[in-house]
Amino acid sequence: MQVALITGVSSGIGRATARKLAQLGYRTFGTVRAEIDPIPNVQLIRLDVRDSDSVNAGIAAVIEKAGRIDVLVNNAGVSLVRAAEDTTIEEAREIFETNFFGLMRITQAVLPVMRKQNSGRIINISSVLGFLPAPFMSTYAATKHAVEGYSESLDHEVRNFGVRVIVVEPTFTRTNLGHQNGNASPRLREYDIERERVIARINENIERGVDPAIVAKVVLRAATDATPRLHYPVGREAKFLRLLRSIAPAGVVDQGVRKNFGVA
Repeated sequence: MQVALITGVSSGIGRATARKLAQLGYRTFGTVRAEIDPIPNVQLIRLDVRDSDSVNAGIAAVIEKAGRIDVLVNNAGVSLVRAAEDTTIEEAREIFETNFFGLMRITQAVLPVMRKQNSGRIINISSVLGFLPAPFMSTYAATKHAVEGYSESLDHEVRNFGVRVIVVEPTFTRTNLGHQNGNASPRLREYDIERERVIARINENIERGVDPAIVAKVVLRAATDATPRLHYPVGREAKFLRLLRSIAPAGVVDQGVRKNFGVA
């Protein structure tokens, strides 16, 4: 039986992915930081991706129970909507601890297992903001750009061990990520009008965004494709934006982003 580990299964994409893989016969483990309602056929592991001891203990628990890990889905993440000038180094560091360094900790803990098996898939949940930044999401976009670069480099390094690294790139998804905006309130009034306009656009896009179950289906495809691609955009809009980014003049892309987020 194939064994899957998904980080951040409390809600949204992580919960939908854990449910999907369990339904399809994977022995599925999901990480949580706090107690949640059970997910059918998913074994929950207390694990904080920001803490190395917690990560090592969590991975050891999975190996003790299952003996292997075939699919790792790095999903745990947080968001921040703030002006770049108004974001403190401490706030930025906190976002990177989860979205990037947390992903690194889990990956480094799982890779020895996959190398020993001579097989495995590491699927990193990124975002369209990993290749197309948005205003007032500079730190979040920076973490996703880091995930994209890390994943591409890592895939070259581990392919000879039978391990593949894949990036899944959803556009706006119906999750609670849009409600995560750090612990501090906005400080610089100069950005108030455009910031509120962008937040309103983000919330609108999330409300009519992709169902997390659709993202879970793409994760499953990434886990099972015989010859996986490096990038899996989720949905028509994400595919269009990736194509647009690669072929359209920079000025056209720039104008489109500003219009879409209401800062034109």
